[in-house]
Amino acid sequence: MTGIEQTRQRAILDPRTAAERFRLDHEPAPADLTPFVDGYWILHWDLAEPHRQQVLTHPVVHLTFTTGGQAQITGIVSDTFTREISGTGRALGLRFRPGGFRPFLTAPVSTLTDRVLDIEEIFGPEARAAADAIITEPRVPTALHLAAALLRDFRPAPDPAIDNVARLVETISSDPAVLRVSQLAAIAHMSVRQLQRLFAEYVGIGPKWVIRRARMQEAAARAATEPQDWSALAAELGYADQAHFTRDFTACIGTSPAKYASSAGRRNDA
Repeated sequence: MTGIEQTRQRAILDPRTAAERFRLDHEPAPADLTPFVDGYWILHWDLAEPHRQQVLTHPVVHLTFTTGGQAQITGIVSDTFTREISGTGRALGLRFRPGGFRPFLTAPVSTLTDRVLDIEEIFGPEARAAADAIITEPRVPTALHLAAALLRDFRPAPDPAIDNVARLVETISSDPAVLRVSQLAAIAHMSVRQLQRLFAEYVGIGPKWVIRRARMQEAAARAATEPQDWSALAAELGYADQAHFTRDFTACIGTSPAKYASSAGRRNDA
């Protein structure tokens, strides 16, 4: 698994159980769309009973086409996202780069945060027919081709700010030493206020949230795979004490680090 794939997988909470309930595949975006789209994801399921999956989402926008007729744009979800799947079905999603959805909007990406919109609300009523074709197409490669064509028809304009924003979000994910907004502002050669405005316009949420979410994903990923010294992990993630870390983890994930580690398949007492 590549580093990018590992980062994507960190969004899925309780990955052991998730792997038993559905299959999640990834495909790269076409070269001409990579300034905007990070890649595709394809979710397949065939379930005897409904399954509710928690996801600790990344700071990106998704365009999703789901069995049953749903075609939706999902902005950044500031809380934990829970989705229920049942029966047999498929969801095909386009995962935009951080900032990559800005050219498709007439407003800042922050206007989408914590919102789910039908495709027509962004791409217009003519997008409905294209969405139906994508949803009902049984061959995944053809469905992906149709999804790419829908974006191309919109003719998004290149924007160099997207690369800048994407690099900053990647810096947060890859460098655990970045713990404060002021550090990221220095890396970006901006004031804190300039950085906050940039993130609101392109990412959809503030840099403080992005830093905290990356650290919580890191904590959840470690808790699900190996025993932890919670005090040491709290310090590594920039917390002054274990109690503060535990409160943040519990508020974000919905359970304490030790209980999450146990439910995710590891016995790891705090």
